[in-house]
Amino acid sequence: MKGELRKPASVNAILLIGIFTFVFLGAEYLFVNMISLSVTEGRTVIAQNYALGASAVGFFLYPAMERWGGRRYKSALTFILALGAIICTFIVQQHISYAATMTAGMVLFLLLGVFGSAVHYLAAVTIDGDNALARLAGIAYALGILLQYANNNLVNLEVAEAAFLSVFLAALSLLVIRTRQAAQSRIEMTETAGASSEPAEDISLTRKKRTAGIMLALLVVLMACVFSTLDNAVTLRHASGTDIGQWPRLLLAFSGLAAGFVFDIRKRKYMGLIMYCVMMMSVLSIVVLNLGAPFLIGLVVFYLSSGFFVVFFTASFMELSRHMRLPSLWAGMGRAMNNVSAALLTNASVALLVSDSNGMASIILALVLFVAVSVVIYLYTAWMPVSSGTPK
Repeated sequence: MKGELRKPASVNAILLIGIFTFVFLGAEYLFVNMISLSVTEGRTVIAQNYALGASAVGFFLYPAMERWGGRRYKSALTFILALGAIICTFIVQQHISYAATMTAGMVLFLLLGVFGSAVHYLAAVTIDGDNALARLAGIAYALGILLQYANNNLVNLEVAEAAFLSVFLAALSLLVIRTRQAAQSRIEMTETAGASSEPAEDISLTRKKRTAGIMLALLVVLMACVFSTLDNAVTLRHASGTDIGQWPRLLLAFSGLAAGFVFDIRKRKYMGLIMYCVMMMSVLSIVVLNLGAPFLIGLVVFYLSSGFFVVFFTASFMELSRHMRLPSLWAGMGRAMNNVSAALLTNASVALLVSDSNGMASIILALVLFVAVSVVIYLYTAWMPVSSGTPK
């Protein structure tokens, strides 16, 4: 691992993903705080998940920009997008009205989605080798969480928080531009190889790659349903005034870091099995919460399991993207699928959490999702060998 951290490409990838994680989560935290000043807890959660849905659109827009945007215009476009995101951040912070905050938040997360897709793609392309891919993703996620923790606990004014986020947004845009320029030849070679490899490949192998990608996307969506339900429960408490920015949040950094090192055992041979066990723990936490267990239990389980989940979908799709025809689409697909799931689930999840007085409906839903995850993870592992990371 020391050797990996000495490589400039690895350090650069950690900074890319780490800074993006901080900016994204920090913007989400600020948006929830501001929107909750105008609406109820339930509508705050819905607004949050709609913003996550907008970010998913941004994730899907980036591959088109990368593919058809002129090389000379990409740096200027990155600056423009960063400036737009900074302006939207301050509009959200000012909280002029509900409509203005909501509109600015949607645009902000759309732009952050574009940056997120760019970050994951550039990191996947520039990292040398993949033996420590999950560890690098875990370190980057822990870095982002620690930055957010410091921002939440050391910066008490919303305007200062917005300024802090804007500084890191500007730094992220510069890092994206520098990385793209430094690795332009490698990026062009990757895109050319991806575009020309499919006709030369056996048709069955191409189909297996796509099937593996679809199965992994479906797996992330189903897992995200469970984690989004836990997240919404936490956000409802946050919107109602419960402070969730203190020490329990450090568990996110710890779990992300631990996940990276655990997942990389024998080149991620056991990553799917480990994630399955974490998923089981999350389902059990939903059950015990609905049976009357203290909220702190759900908060701790949410933070511990979420770190594993984020590193899982980040490393899995970055690894998969190296074998796909359009890597710029697949590298950030994990975050996109997670956010799509959150956006689609939001109304049903909030209604369930608010109205399910005895908790039985939540328990049944969690168990059904667990069975569905069990089936899909079996199908996914059947299409992907546990050692090489390439489709069978």
